[in-house]
Amino acid sequence: MVKAADRAKNPARSSVWLENRAARSGGGPAGLDRERIVAAAIRMLDEEGLAKLSMRKLATELNVTAMSLYWYVDTKDDIIEYAVDTCYGEVDLAAVDAAGDWRDRIRVIALDYRRMLVRHPWMSASAGQYLNIGPNALAVGVKIQDAIRGTGLPLDRQPSAMSAVFQFVYGYGTIEAQFQRRAAEAGMSQDDFYGESMKAFRDEPSFAEALAPMTDILDERASHGSVTEIWDRDFDYALDVLVAGIEVMVDRRAGERGTQDG
Repeated sequence: MVKAADRAKNPARSSVWLENRAARSGGGPAGLDRERIVAAAIRMLDEEGLAKLSMRKLATELNVTAMSLYWYVDTKDDIIEYAVDTCYGEVDLAAVDAAGDWRDRIRVIALDYRRMLVRHPWMSASAGQYLNIGPNALAVGVKIQDAIRGTGLPLDRQPSAMSAVFQFVYGYGTIEAQFQRRAAEAGMSQDDFYGESMKAFRDEPSFAEALAPMTDILDERASHGSVTEIWDRDFDYALDVLVAGIEVMVDRRAGERGTQDG
């Protein structure tokens, strides 16, 4: 059995996807397989978060013994890695293929990636902890690279463009998911949680001076609509800004090449 601590000491084997896991002798419990284990883990992670996932609780959820899980995985980290890759599989790659030019493909991937992060609030921390080299994660990565390659940016600038867009999506989806989680933990809708939080913030005298330069933008946000509408509006426009930035850089490079050729 491979231990998580052993993987940490060996970067070349720091992922379940890099392990040549030997099959267990005999057979595991009837009706149990890795897919069922991972599906149950995702449900638990969505409901309770990373901190509360344990092999014991997962086994209870599946109505098996904890030792039964070790027919299919070596550690809890294995389960989380499999769960991460399963969630990457929710990105609709067929919709990406059906999109138009690179701009549309970036928007489709970005929106689906954001929605996936929001559905699974634990995903952000996990994606940052593991290598993301499972088959679904790699398939998403290939589509991202194809879309960025289509921009016409030189090869040495493409990773920067990918970072600009998809680190933004990662951060945005993370904050949105955590805000949604905080509201749910308070037993409130996002709208009520945001409204009450902002009211308490703006009514507190000690914040008055710091808030003075922000009054106009806070008023605008409060008048725009629901929190969901604000999330969507800000995301769409921010993504437009990033796409426009890529277009500017492509045009700038074309101008530089034209000057050199002239």
